[in-house]
Amino acid sequence: MFAGRAGSAATPVGASAGKKRFSVGDLCALSRKSRSGSSGGDGSGGRGSEAGVLAGQILDAARRLMERRRLELYLREVNLSIKDTTADQTNMAYRNLGKSGLRVSCLGLGTWVTFGSQISDEMAESLVTIAYENGVNLFDTAEVYASGRAEITLGNIIKKKGWRRSSFVVTTKIYWGGQAETERGLSRKHIIEGLRSSLSRLQLDYVDIVFANRTDVNTPMEEVVRAMTFVINKGMAMYWGTSRWSAMEIMEAYSVARQFNLIPPVCEQAEYHYFQRDKVEVQLPELYHKIGVGAMTWSPLACGLITGKYCDGIPDGSRAAVKGYQWLKDKLQGEEGRRQMAKVKELHLLADRLGCTPAQLAIAWCLRSEGVSCVLLGVSNTDQLLENLGAIRVISLMTPQMVYEIDSLLGNRPHSKKEARA
Repeated sequence: MFAGRAGSAATPVGASAGKKRFSVGDLCALSRKSRSGSSGGDGSGGRGSEAGVLAGQILDAARRLMERRRLELYLREVNLSIKDTTADQTNMAYRNLGKSGLRVSCLGLGTWVTFGSQISDEMAESLVTIAYENGVNLFDTAEVYASGRAEITLGNIIKKKGWRRSSFVVTTKIYWGGQAETERGLSRKHIIEGLRSSLSRLQLDYVDIVFANRTDVNTPMEEVVRAMTFVINKGMAMYWGTSRWSAMEIMEAYSVARQFNLIPPVCEQAEYHYFQRDKVEVQLPELYHKIGVGAMTWSPLACGLITGKYCDGIPDGSRAAVKGYQWLKDKLQGEEGRRQMAKVKELHLLADRLGCTPAQLAIAWCLRSEGVSCVLLGVSNTDQLLENLGAIRVISLMTPQMVYEIDSLLGNRPHSKKEARA
């Protein structure tokens, strides 16, 4: 019930003296009359229209309040916090990185393909600025991205902005650093020298997380773990993690760290989207519960496939049209790609029904997975970024029933060993 008091702003709703009470049905009726252009019940068309407008505003405010309360309850259940940002912007949610104490935004900004190559430095600055102002506190790059230019671009932006270093997280990845044999891999030499070079390009004293950007069959695991422990002890990094490692390799690194009193990895970077599920949904949750390793995922839109922009071919300027990404073009144009695009069209209808975009639905779907600390966004313009940030508001729609509906549509839900035995 809503009650208007005499002399208050709510009085016009009833247009009667003082304390008339209105049900939601009354407010809906007034709002409908206003939209249809009919007069109010007090005999004055102008006053009735005014009452209908105010009734609509009250209902809109109530809906927004209910949506926020529902989101807050959901975030509390999954150990997330919520931060208010500027008016009309999204609310960013935060989660611990694995079982470490580091709090990272659920959405991070990645620089793969875009920074230093696909987009201008001016656009990159706009993206970083908008992300930071909307609560994003994690920015991911790698020594190999655009042959180091991505790190240079990100470093220049951070230096120009002058933000407190303690207010954001920078991650980089080490493996491919140059053409020489000693400038690649995970040897102690390259981990230390490669990270020093990354810090120079980023113009930073340290990165928050340094990732091993794949495994190195030519380097013993003990050497890798000792080198990562060294750069952390020297203040060049706060934590270390893995990227595209198998669960067995991550477990080996953890065991070596515990055996020799070294520092274990805290996070794995893994590809994760509708069509790439097994590792993040089956393998990594076991590691999360056993040793505390969290998941930072990338490519939530499957390199743009899930947005539907490839349904009618390969558009100019898209990722599949970029030089060096012929593998993506071949994948999209293959039989598997055609099957996936058929699923995408069905998912678009579901997103329309929920009142969100397909990209927002896909990102929120990734965030609902246990152990996922952060989803990295890859965007090339500000409109894409703002749209993707809106996925935070869709998390509360990821109910068990909705997840089941998406699973039924995809038909590829992986099963854990326990489920398989059952």
